[in-house]
Parts: sequence; C-alpha cells; structure tokens
Amino acid sequence: MTGTGDGKGSRAEKLGYLGLGMMGVPMARRLLDAGYELAIWNRSAAKAKSLVEAGAKLVADARSIAESASIIFMCVTDATAVEEVVFGSTGLASVPGKGKLVVDFSSIHPEAARDIAARLKSANGMNWIDAPVSGGTKGAEEGTLAVMAGGDATDIERVRPYVLAMARRLTHMGPTGAGQMTKLCNQVIVGCAMAVLAEATRLASNAGIDAGKLPEALAGGFADSIPLQLFVPRMVQGIHSPPLGHIATILKDLDTVADVAQATSTPVPMASLAAQIFRLGKAARGADVDALEIYKLSAAKES
Repeated sequence: MTGTGDGKGSRAEKLGYLGLGMMGVPMARRLLDAGYELAIWNRSAAKAKSLVEAGAKLVADARSIAESASIIFMCVTDATAVEEVVFGSTGLASVPGKGKLVVDFSSIHPEAARDIAARLKSANGMNWIDAPVSGGTKGAEEGTLAVMAGGDATDIERVRPYVLAMARRLTHMGPTGAGQMTKLCNQVIVGCAMAVLAEATRLASNAGIDAGKLPEALAGGFADSIPLQLFVPRMVQGIHSPPLGHIATILKDLDTVADVAQATSTPVPMASLAAQIFRLGKAARGADVDALEIYKLSAAKES
C-alpha cells in the first residue's frame, strides 16, 4: 500500500500481529482495512487464510515478525502461550529488539506480564505494553473494544493511532502490569454480571413471563447495561455460536482474581461465587463452550 499524508504506508510503523484466534483475526483485519501493511503469524496457518486474501503477509514464525516489524501486536490464550511466543527457539527474544515494541492483548496474570516484560527487555532491549481488551468478538469486529494498558507513557502514545484502528478507547492505567490488573477488575464485573443475568433470566422464565422482553422492559432503568442487552437475548434464544467467550477463559481470569485477591488481602465473595458457577459450567458443558451456557445449568431439561 502506498504512503499517504494520513500517516499510513511509508510513513507508518511496520506492524506485525501474532495469534489469530477469535479476537486476533478481526483485530488484524481492522488494521488491514485501515490501510496498514501487516505481517502475521499463527500456529495454525489455516486461520490466516482470510487475512492473507485481504492483503496481510503470512510469515514462518514469531522471529520473522520481530525481524520485520517495529510494533508487534499479540493476542494468545494464556501466559504459557505468551512465554512460548516470546522466549521459544523462534520467539521474539531471539532477534535484536532495541527500538521495537510488543503490545500484548492477551489476558494473563499481572505478575506474569511484569516478569515477561523485564526478561524480554534484558534479553534484547524490546519494550512491552500489556494491553488486554474488553468487548468480545463483537467489539473486535466493530472496532469498539476498550483497551486498558500498562507500560511507559511514551510507548503508549506511540501505539495509540494503531490501537485506535482496532478499538474505540485506549486508557493508560499505569506501569507494566496495570493493564492486566484493570482487566481483572473488568472480569469481576463481567463474570458476576453473566451469573446474575442467567439467574434473573431463569427466574423470569420459570415464573411464566417472557424473559426475552427483559432487555426492553429494563432499558433506561438502573438494571440496564450492555451485558443485559447483549447476553439475555442470547441466553433466551440459545445463541451460543460463535461464542462471545469461552467458559475456560472467564474461569481462568476469575481464578487469577482470586490469586491476586489473596495476595492483597482483598475479599472477593461475589467473584469467587461466580468462579464456582463457571467451574460447574465447565464440568457440565465443556471448557470451550460459550460462557453464557451457564444459563443451562439451572434447567435440567435444557440440551
């Protein structure tokens, strides 16, 4: 793509994206749609096909991304995957990295983010921003994600125009790890909201009223929210594909909340209860089903 006065093309940073899952594919596509050249990599190359057709360059491994890109975006499943992408034999740490920057959209433990960032900086001079997101696949597709970031303020401003091609909001929350800590607060609210909305929706259904009308009836009142408007219709209508998020993902985050809460002597009774509901959901429905399938736990006849 040609360089223009809008900051794209030859005047833009060279971008890379690692991890093309439920969030990575639509986020990377928005960078392409914004006119940025993009190198991509994923363990399963098949997931990259649509992005290659849209103009992305598929490379052989994470190291190839680090060699070609000055800003490297990443969204993988957990801290183990982050560790492998960064420090594996063909990882980001295997090439000189001074002046380059990793923006990690993954949701991992704040301590893991701080540790990985420090080790990478020591290994090759590459800087790190932990930047978990909220808004789900719908937000990724529509570019309405909220991004909460930890890292150096100068680095945050450097990546801002590129992040805002994928998101509606980028908030600098503090030093490395602060983005992950903010995401945990987000997950306390979202996880508890899912559990409470499943309970309210089942109560309405069992009492004989049209649970599908709850979003309309409560709109504008104190109970109104984006989760109410988005989650309840999906629960009532049994819409779980594609999933808004996997049970295993929200459970991982709520278990991390419990770990941080113990370390900081913070009582989290509601988040702990929500975690147990999702743990039941994982046992009954499976790890990779839509998190909203916890609604089915309270109805024995649901399939």
